[in-house]
Amino acid sequence: MTVPEDDFFVLSSLPPSRAQKQLALVFVLGLLAVYVLITVGPFSGIHLSRVDAFVPAYATAMFVNDSITAILLYTQFSILRSRATLLIASGYLFTALMLIPFVLAFPGLFTPKGGLVGGMQSTSWIYFFQHAGFPLFVIGYALSKGSNPSKRFWQGTARAEISLSVALTAAVVLLASYFFIAGEALLPPVTLDSTRLSPVWPYVGAPVALLSIAAMVVLWIRRHSMLDLWLMVVMLLFTIEMPLSYYPDPARFSLGWYTVRIFGVLSSGLVLMVLLHEITTLYTRLLGAVRGQRHEREARLVTGDAVAATVAHEVKQPLSGMITSADAGLRFLGRSMPDLEEAKEAFKQIIAGGHRAAAVVDGIRTIFKKEDRKRAPLDLNSLIGETLTLVREGLAKHRIMVEAELDERLPRVTGDRIQLQQLLVNLITNAIDSMAAVGGARVLSVKSKLHDDGHVTVSVADTGAGIGPQDVNRIFNPLFTTKPDGMGMGLSICRSIVEAHDGRLW
Repeated sequence: MTVPEDDFFVLSSLPPSRAQKQLALVFVLGLLAVYVLITVGPFSGIHLSRVDAFVPAYATAMFVNDSITAILLYTQFSILRSRATLLIASGYLFTALMLIPFVLAFPGLFTPKGGLVGGMQSTSWIYFFQHAGFPLFVIGYALSKGSNPSKRFWQGTARAEISLSVALTAAVVLLASYFFIAGEALLPPVTLDSTRLSPVWPYVGAPVALLSIAAMVVLWIRRHSMLDLWLMVVMLLFTIEMPLSYYPDPARFSLGWYTVRIFGVLSSGLVLMVLLHEITTLYTRLLGAVRGQRHEREARLVTGDAVAATVAHEVKQPLSGMITSADAGLRFLGRSMPDLEEAKEAFKQIIAGGHRAAAVVDGIRTIFKKEDRKRAPLDLNSLIGETLTLVREGLAKHRIMVEAELDERLPRVTGDRIQLQQLLVNLITNAIDSMAAVGGARVLSVKSKLHDDGHVTVSVADTGAGIGPQDVNRIFNPLFTTKPDGMGMGLSICRSIVEAHDGRLW
């Protein structure tokens, strides 16, 4: 099942995972095993003593579990405004409130002979009513799923609808409790005394169990979510409770009776535990999503800075060449005998630099948008020669000697000429800047080599200051630089270009 994106973080809309399905299956098989052991197995003949403190302890646990589950589901309703969620929340509130008259009417708990309110039959009928009412809420929940929230019979605020639900549920509980307590004499006798159940019990328990089975069937037909899965398990528990309360020992405080009460606590806490687990899981996902968005936002800011620095860094070089060529052209024209040929050559260099700047900008766009540029076979040795020509002014200015060892066996390689030339310009410019800061012999060594495995290596070495050991692992990071006026993008761009050509830079 595909969950709509808007409902991805909604508990009642999440589909059950495979692990949850497996866990539910193991749980069900365990319940059936316990049922068999008690009814026909070796535990069928065990008799236990009466423990009056067990009843309030078990009822308190169920009341707390069902109340918290109802609160969580009401909270979900306030978000979803789903009629189905409101119904199942009301169902859990109903089971919680029904425990109050159940405990007050339980015989022998507060008085030696009977309950604090009601008569001998009151507790059992309150129990039946609770176990018949909750499946009805579950059936209503299952049938209401998928209904349009805008077509509710009453368009009120979430708080008003929750208040109405609580009031109506409480009213049903009060009316039913009053009937079972005040009209106890009118009720069929399902108990013989404070401990023994009468033969009438199965005739009332069977229809109640059938309601739970009907709820399971409806849930199975309309199952979609994690909540549906565990509600089916709860309905199975309700179904098992009825026969286990009477068979093999039709009496209160028998092994089956204690087991039924434990099943009751499990059924009340099952959905609660699953909801709490899912809340924790969803909170973790949400926190991860928030952190991811924060990191993405920070990455976008860094990327924006990187793009700006890249444009400034890459366009600066051809612009510098254009300015140098323009100055040279003016000098040639400013002589007493203007050297028109040299001036014409300088102006051609300006035009070439302009085209190169435009190509560099396109190359930057390609790097950041991960687009494929048109690649063609090219001569690397020729490209190295052209690049050395482009940077000859900087080499001459800093009196740098060039040693070029180019392997004549070098085959043509397929690549983007502009990007590869920009790669060489960056590396050679870094070498020039490094040697300009130190004295002594200044030698730029550029080599190309064909390896036996067919790979081609181009190396650029210089006699400059080199890279400090503390910076070796950071030189390829965007915006990291050791130059006072550096942008910190040159080597990062170089690595991107090399990796885009399936190569390595080190």
